[in-house]
Amino acid sequence: MMLVRGSEPVPKHGKLPPMTELHPALQSAYDTVLSRNGGEAEFHQAVHEVLESLNPVVRRHPQYADRAILERICEPERQIIFRVPWSDDRGRIHINRAFRVEFNSALGPYKGGLRFHPSVYLGIIKFLGFEQTFKNALTGLPIGGGKGGSDFDPKGRSDGEVMRFCQSLMTELYRHIGEYTDVPAGDIGVGGREIGYLFGQYKRITNRYESGVLTGKGIGWGGSLVRTEATGYGLVYFLQQMLGTKKASLDGRRVVVSGSGNVAVHAIEKAQELGATVLACSDSAGYVVDHKGIDLALLREIKVAKRGRIAEYAARRGADAEYVPGGSIWNVPCEVALPCATQNELTEADAAALIQSGVIAVAEGANMPCTPDAIRAFQSAGVLYAPGKAANAGGVATSALEMQQNAGRDSWSFDYTDKRLGEIMVAVHERCAAAAADYGQPGNYAMGANISGFVHVADAMMAQGLI
Repeated sequence: MMLVRGSEPVPKHGKLPPMTELHPALQSAYDTVLSRNGGEAEFHQAVHEVLESLNPVVRRHPQYADRAILERICEPERQIIFRVPWSDDRGRIHINRAFRVEFNSALGPYKGGLRFHPSVYLGIIKFLGFEQTFKNALTGLPIGGGKGGSDFDPKGRSDGEVMRFCQSLMTELYRHIGEYTDVPAGDIGVGGREIGYLFGQYKRITNRYESGVLTGKGIGWGGSLVRTEATGYGLVYFLQQMLGTKKASLDGRRVVVSGSGNVAVHAIEKAQELGATVLACSDSAGYVVDHKGIDLALLREIKVAKRGRIAEYAARRGADAEYVPGGSIWNVPCEVALPCATQNELTEADAAALIQSGVIAVAEGANMPCTPDAIRAFQSAGVLYAPGKAANAGGVATSALEMQQNAGRDSWSFDYTDKRLGEIMVAVHERCAAAAADYGQPGNYAMGANISGFVHVADAMMAQGLI
């Protein structure tokens, strides 16, 4: 539920971000967002976090204070909402709601994933699309920002039920997408299985094999090597660069990773390769602590192959592992925290616990997993903090590489694609660090990411006229 104080929506984690005094143009743009998008707490939070970073930008460069730019950059170019009727294995009819928010195409075709989860509603999709616009800009690749999804829950559904849902969704979505228009991918609840069903229905309806219309495809039919690993690997590559600024590394570090999905699994893999000990991971029911370090093969068997629950990991691991139902994984002492589950999962209280336990770096694998209060706590304590729009940009970057391979009818090796991913993440880090330093906030990656992404998109919008 969302509470309201005056005209200010209170995010679901219970607190408003403190209202830093904004430049009048920024405040006007934010007020417009509030008045036009009632009840969309996550979207309000994401917009405020970006606008708050832009105070020094609009003072130094008055052209960005033009309310038309600020208002347009906060307003999606297109919002598509439709119903998805489908039948389960017993023949019962279900109706879900689906969304595609095509947020900004100044830099290229809309690009962003589809999320299948019961929590999905328009506000979450708009927040994700807004974040995606700046994330994609940070990669330096020619892709705009978009996001989509449905309140459908694939958990517990058979392959046949998931297929029928995906086919019904694509029967409407196909008319809005294309390799030069809008290129969806996967997100929470949408993996290789779902992308396969979606692509098959698109091909069936259009009678065209347009590989570039979806990314995250299977390797044998237009997909890219490293795409599955990219978000988790990229997160750790960014973390490496950030730690390097303090002459530190992951070798020998104690790491906690929330989640146990695709991003978390590959972040764990790469962190272990670089010498870290990953102590804990989680799912929606609880978390597991493994004092010898997470057994990645066992975790993959349970969570990836069987789509099981994390509790089974502890049961099979024996005395070395402990399962904690509910609770907060951030109570596990660590030096590096990688929140890879969902938005607003890491609160101010969690941040305090991590700081007390000696955390030195936090990098977001999920989108906006740290609340505003948690971020301020990390920054005040001198903890290195990397926002999701920078740290988890490796996934969409490798999707763009998949689009490039599709356009060239080509297929790259794993090592070459991984090298390109690493180079892109180094460049993302450099853009964030340079922008933060340029505006007098060295080491403030949140501000640097927001400024760099905004300037790239806003300059393109101004160059293209009033559209």
